[in-house]
Amino acid sequence: MIIHALIPAYNEADAIAEVVTGLTPIVHAITVVDDGSTDGTGELARAAGAQVIRQPAKSGKGHAIRKGLAAVLAGPCTHVLLIDGDLQHRPDEAPRLIETARATGADLVIGERQFNRAAMPASRYHANRIGSRALSAFVGVPVGDTQCGFRLFAARALRGLPLTARGYEIETEMLVKVRRRGGKIASAPISAVYNGRPSKLRPIRDTTKTCFLAVYYRYLERL
Repeated sequence: MIIHALIPAYNEADAIAEVVTGLTPIVHAITVVDDGSTDGTGELARAAGAQVIRQPAKSGKGHAIRKGLAAVLAGPCTHVLLIDGDLQHRPDEAPRLIETARATGADLVIGERQFNRAAMPASRYHANRIGSRALSAFVGVPVGDTQCGFRLFAARALRGLPLTARGYEIETEMLVKVRRRGGKIASAPISAVYNGRPSKLRPIRDTTKTCFLAVYYRYLERL
C-alpha cells in the first residue's frame, strides 16, 4: 500500500502542523490544499513537511479536495487518505483505517466516530444519526457515520470518478458515486474529538441538503 494523505485546510494555523507531523510516520506523502487561508496555514504545513497547493481565494472544501485529488492521483499511490486539518480527527488513528482496508480489500473505509451522546448537542447527534441512516439506504449498505471526513480510498475507485461538489457535500458525492460503481464500503472505529471549536456544519439544514443531494447523485446524475 502506497498511501498519500490529502488535507483540505482553511485557516487551520493552530492545528495543521500537528496533523502533518502526526501523519508523517504513517503515510508515504502528504498534500495540503490551502484553501485561501489568511493565517499562514500553508506555510506552516510546508514547514512541517507537507506538499502544499495554494488556492488564492477560498473556494470550498469540495473544490479543494478535487484540486488535491487531481495532483495526488497523478503520482504513485494505491490509496488516498482524506483527513481534516483541524484535529477533529486523530492522525494516530489512521492505521485503523489502513488495517481495515488491508483486511477487507474495501474501496472506501470511513471512520466511524464513537459519539458520547451526553457530550454533544442533541441536534448534532440526531442529525448525524438520521443522515447516516438515510444515506445508508441510498447506497445500499449500512454506514454508521456517513458524514465523517476521515476516509481511506483505494486510488482505483477515484480515478475517472466525476466529482462536481464545491462544499461539504463532496463527502456525500464521493460515497454515493463510489458505491454506484460497485465499490466495497467498510468502516473503522475512531474517536469523536471534542476540542472546544464550533462545528462548521449546520445540523438540520446540512442534513436536509445532504439527503436531497444523495437522491441526485444516486438516481439523476449520470456517471
